Amino acid sequence: MERISWNEIDFVKVGNATDTVGKTGLTVLRFPNGVQGGLHISGGGPAARESGVLDPTTAPTPVNALVLGGGSAFGLCASDGVMQSLEARNVGFPTAYGVVPIVCQSDIYDLSYGNPKARPTVKMAHDACERTFTGTEPISGNVGAGTGATVGKVCGMERAMKGGIGYAAAKLGDLVVGAVVVVNAFGNVYDRQGHALGGVMDEGRQHILDACQLMFDQYEGISESKPMLGESVKSRMRNENLQDGNSQCEAVLGMEKGNTTIGAIVTNAAFHKGELTKIAMMATNGYARSIRPVGTLSDGDTIYAFSVTRAAESMGNNSGTPYAGTEVDAEYGNGVAHCGNSVAGESVCGTSKPIVADVNVVGTLAAELMSEAIEDAIRSSKIDNSKFLANIMDLHEVKM
Repeated sequence: MERISWNEIDFVKVGNATDTVGKTGLTVLRFPNGVQGGLHISGGGPAARESGVLDPTTAPTPVNALVLGGGSAFGLCASDGVMQSLEARNVGFPTAYGVVPIVCQSDIYDLSYGNPKARPTVKMAHDACERTFTGTEPISGNVGAGTGATVGKVCGMERAMKGGIGYAAAKLGDLVVGAVVVVNAFGNVYDRQGHALGGVMDEGRQHILDACQLMFDQYEGISESKPMLGESVKSRMRNENLQDGNSQCEAVLGMEKGNTTIGAIVTNAAFHKGELTKIAMMATNGYARSIRPVGTLSDGDTIYAFSVTRAAESMGNNSGTPYAGTEVDAEYGNGVAHCGNSVAGESVCGTSKPIVADVNVVGTLAAELMSEAIEDAIRSSKIDNSKFLANIMDLHEVKM
């Protein structure tokens, strides 16, 4: 296996938009040839858009772009900017009255870092998508969707640390697999040797504590630190006036909800949506290896998986209408090659064979790369304590 840079992945173009004042942003992954996709949500509180098109029981409509963003559900409107950018280039699913760009999106909750009223905008997404036509920007750390990401919020934001966006990629012969992730975790983040890279800190912000043990201690009323429920867990658990038997469920749902780790796997191998859903599920193992706790009801943890080859092979729809709105048509101009009822670049017109790979191999590699991308995100986003605390809304009056 050969480690490669994301800049070497030619079937995905990346663009970022960053609000350095409000501390939020977004990252656009544009797929020039369209892709098939799968999706796995392991967290209990996702914020997503167009996730239904990735269901294996729906039509195999090619996806044109993925947006990873901040702003929680408020930020989901940003995809309109990507749709505007693509529509202007006649890129999207062809209909009788114009093309409809297919853009999926998932957002993290970053409202507790920076200004909670600052959210990714339609213009930010439009500008980020436009930049993908002139270059690619797979930049790690505090940029794009990673701008407002934080980790280790078991004892509140004042004990948390900075998260961010990270990348990893590798080749196995002709097979290429890449991982991108925005780490905004409730729990701690560990490297592959088990050393804590980021998470909940002690009161002096000198050491990283065990987030899982803190949860257990808080539940039992042992810990006197700021509880994750916003009030004394000890008193809640011993309150004889609780109304019904759902108190434990309510306690869990009361945890700090400012979390979500979102990511994507991309590959040049040919897979259908069912197989890609399985690859996304296997990639979740990378979350489990690197983040503890993970996938709680307070997280919106999500992983996408996209296959460029199968989508490019089937750009035409069932009626035989050409997929004339592909980005290849607009982006490569006279370089367009017409393959039957599809419009596609030369690489998908028989001059190169589809990459055939095993789901188990790609899923296993995806989990490894996801762990590497998580490490990259945390290592690349470190900032000093004073700079971090200056942006915590728990400690400062919000300036509207």
